[in-house]
Amino acid sequence: MDVDTVIQEERVKRFSPARSVEHLAHVATFVVLVCTGLSQRFYSLDISQWIILHLGGIDNVRLIHRFAGVICSLQIITHLAVAAIGIVYGKWQPSMVITKKDFTDVVHNIRYYLGMENSPTRGGRYTYKQKFEYWGILTGVLLMMLTGFILWFPSVVTKYLPGEIIPAAKVLHTNEALVVFLIIAIWHVYNAIFSPEVFPMDTSIFTGYISKARMFREHPDELAEMEEKPLKDIPASP
Repeated sequence: MDVDTVIQEERVKRFSPARSVEHLAHVATFVVLVCTGLSQRFYSLDISQWIILHLGGIDNVRLIHRFAGVICSLQIITHLAVAAIGIVYGKWQPSMVITKKDFTDVVHNIRYYLGMENSPTRGGRYTYKQKFEYWGILTGVLLMMLTGFILWFPSVVTKYLPGEIIPAAKVLHTNEALVVFLIIAIWHVYNAIFSPEVFPMDTSIFTGYISKARMFREHPDELAEMEEKPLKDIPASP
């Protein structure tokens, strides 16, 4: 067996079972919210009518959407609380925080694509693409949580804020939902399924493992830290 085959077969632990379960829970909640939310937004479409009828009517759809919204809010609050506790008390590295290096990595990769650099950027725990995707989705979900509460309890909100906030919240809620859906449907699904690097599917979030060959290509900085090797000993991505 040659060296390349050995490297390809070696796997590296990347995600814990808790992260895998969390991801599956988010997927389930996301699917319910998309089906019940977009069917209300685009109610004139045949697929929307089919969903509404098979869920027992518009009142049931709204009830399911709100219930799923509560579940999603609890998931996000738990996610952020665990991250904060882990960073403060567990000494976790805030690896998803966007830093100056992420912006310089963008410039470096653009130069690489134009043939002005010899190799792409070296990724750490998460690359700039993953960070931008994560924060784009997270900020969108937080905005939907806030506007969803306003739309659910308009009489309570308008006791303290002007009534114009209700139609504004409706516009923000529906449009941001569409943005988040497109980010996940186009950006995330492409990277997780259709990208040549992972096709037919990136299973790392489900199995918890990633091949060492991919670690060499995508996260060499993290691999160097895990194996306690100098960075120069980790080969650059081809």
